Amino acid sequence: MANQDAPLSGEELVKEVCRRIRVARSYWDAHNNAACRGERERALALYNTLTKEQKQQIPQVLRVWLRYRSEKYFGAHRTPPKSARRKSK
Repeated sequence: MANQDAPLSGEELVKEVCRRIRVARSYWDAHNNAACRGERERALALYNTLTKEQKQQIPQVLRVWLRYRSEKYFGAHRTPPKSARRKSK
């Protein structure tokens, strides 16, 4: 079993980004927006560490969902979830 504390790199990092995007999409399909939002943020953080060549290894359908479609629904311009709005009052 791999050491969980070791940072991912190379092909392992690409696979982990793909896995996290797929998990976020499954939460999205299940209408679990809070879990989707959290998983999408983790996937996006990892995605932003990839090189241009590594980003090209991510299937296009996953890249599009992560960068554009999900931004439409989870971007900063959107109204925050109810739990976040309550805290700000």
